[in-house]
Amino acid sequence: MTAGKDVDWAAEWERTLTELEIDVTQAEQMLNASHRDVELRVEPWVPPQLPPMPANLVERARTLLDRQLKVSQELSAAAHESRRHGRAVSRMKAAQPARPVYIDTPA
Repeated sequence: MTAGKDVDWAAEWERTLTELEIDVTQAEQMLNASHRDVELRVEPWVPPQLPPMPANLVERARTLLDRQLKVSQELSAAAHESRRHGRAVSRMKAAQPARPVYIDTPA
């Protein structure tokens, strides 16, 4: 982006918020069991150099932040659950197989 008088900063803020909304929507879909194949952005997000946000976009940004925080908590919980399952599987693999036991009883 070039700095100058002709830059439509409100449109740049709109574009930036839309980009972030797409990312959080993809993360929400990934958390949904029916959308495990959703691919998230692989390159890190770099915040653009923008002037202060226009007042008419503040509520949209707050809503987006709330969604991001919720997804972050859900991803953390999912990661914890995944680690817990991984530890359980590891314990099952490490355990010795049970030996068969035969009891001879008169018929």
